[in-house]
Amino acid sequence: MIGEIKSAFRENRLAIALSVAILLISLVLGYVLEPFLHSFLNPVVEDLTQKVQSGVITLTFQDIFLNNIRIVIQMFIYGMAFCFSVVVLAFNGFFVGYYVATSADLVKTSLLIIPHGIFEFSSCILACASGLILFNFICKFLKTLWRQQDNSVKIRLANSFNASSSKLKHAIIIFAIASILMAIAGFVEVYLTIPIAEFIIKLL
Repeated sequence: MIGEIKSAFRENRLAIALSVAILLISLVLGYVLEPFLHSFLNPVVEDLTQKVQSGVITLTFQDIFLNNIRIVIQMFIYGMAFCFSVVVLAFNGFFVGYYVATSADLVKTSLLIIPHGIFEFSSCILACASGLILFNFICKFLKTLWRQQDNSVKIRLANSFNASSSKLKHAIIIFAIASILMAIAGFVEVYLTIPIAEFIIKLL
C-alpha cells in the first residue's frame, strides 16, 4: 500500500505542483485585490459571520468536517467536468486571501488560520490534484477507446479501462489522503487552533 501511495505522488507530481501554484496565486491575488473583491466577497463573509453568531452554523467538529469534506468531494468530482476542480480551489484561495486582507489584526488572524490551515490547505491541494488526475484518466480512457477499431465494444471498453486504470487508482488514493487530512484539519480547528493562537499571542 505504501508503494502505491508513493507511486501515486511520484507519477502525478505535475498535477500536485499545479494545484499548489493555483492555491498560492489565488491566496496572493485575494489579498492584493481585496479592494476590488470587496463588493463580491464581503456579502459572503458577512453572511457566514451572521450564521455563526446566530447559531445557524455551529463550529463543531462534525459541522466543520462535513462542510470541508463537501469541498474536497466537489474538487474530486468536478475534475470530470474539464478540470473544474481548479475553479473551486482558486475560489477558496481568493476567499482566504481576501479574509486575511480585511482583518484588523493580521497576526491574530494568521494564528487562527495556520494551525488547521496547514492540514486544510494540504487537503485542498490534494483534492484538486485528484480531480485533475481523474480528468486525466477520463481523457486517457477515451483516447484509448477511440484508437481501437477492430474489437467489439466490450473488448474496447475493457482494454481502455486496463490501459488507464492506474490513473483512476491514483486519483482515488490521493482523494482518500485529502479526506484524511481534512478530518485532521477539522479536529485541529475545533480543539487546538484557538489554544495554540492564544498561547503564541501571550508569548508575543
